[in-house]
Amino acid sequence: MRAIWKGAVAFGLVNVPVKLYAATGEHEVRLHQVHREDGGRIRYKKVCSVDGEPVEWGDIAKGYETDSGELVVLTDEDFERLPLSTEREIEVLEFVPAEQVDPLLLQKTYYLEPDKTAAKPYALLRGALEQTDRMAVVKVALRQRESMAVLRVRDKVIVLQTLLWPDEVRAADFPILDAEVTVRPQELTMASSLVESLAADFDPSQYTDAYVTALEELIEQKVSSGETRAPAAAEDEPEEGAGEVVDLLAALQRSVEKARSARGEGVGETSGDAPAATKGAGKAARGGSAADDDEARAPKQRSRAKAASGDGDDDGAKAPAKRTRKKAS
Repeated sequence: MRAIWKGAVAFGLVNVPVKLYAATGEHEVRLHQVHREDGGRIRYKKVCSVDGEPVEWGDIAKGYETDSGELVVLTDEDFERLPLSTEREIEVLEFVPAEQVDPLLLQKTYYLEPDKTAAKPYALLRGALEQTDRMAVVKVALRQRESMAVLRVRDKVIVLQTLLWPDEVRAADFPILDAEVTVRPQELTMASSLVESLAADFDPSQYTDAYVTALEELIEQKVSSGETRAPAAAEDEPEEGAGEVVDLLAALQRSVEKARSARGEGVGETSGDAPAATKGAGKAARGGSAADDDEARAPKQRSRAKAASGDGDDDGAKAPAKRTRKKAS
């Protein structure tokens, strides 16, 4: 395992340097969205809903919408100025009886490994938790967010489990539960008898995920029977944050063809203006005349005008993908 956080547990005057490891991991079969006809991967581009243009990762910020509909833009610098007093410290606030911690509050679980020089204070804290049958309520900052958590002992390891904040737990408001219900003693006795007949010690290893097992068997069956296809040939896509490398001549040519198609002209027609359009695109790529540049830019300007006139909603971000290939179901 690889440590995801390093810091120290501080309780009283005792300081225990520790490393944090994720104690759990989801077991799932990773599937991709692909085009059913040719197996091509379905990609999603980050597109601005205002101008319809792709946005690079470095130009993206976080925003908060007020009740009145106004937008507050928060930058990385804004987040860096926010206080995180427990950034590298697991601060013990109090020790509470273990039965008082509602399991509904429990979130993600982590293992705490002591530093080589902290074996004794680690054992001291572990022993105190076991002997008193209590959990330590702590505060810790993980992934730029302050969380409430508890420390408890599992075997020989001190476990940190993050908790939901109290206002993140919804109240169960079901009026039907307040209705008067009559349960006869015989019925309660029978229900209790059923519980006793199924009573056992909890052993999670005896249970398996039948769906994932069946899915893995299905995939293996298709591989064994040769129901596979070679990876679809696709253009290399730039990584997030990298500028797109575009063949200007090809891009202009596609724009001209798209504009002609919008006017009802066939893409493959060889009318008198076809060579001129191609030449105009070539001149624009090589630094041609202003008239040629205007002709080459016209389709793009019309496309932007269309986006500004009403195609700028949230669903517009997916429009380019839908126009270039058939929808994958």
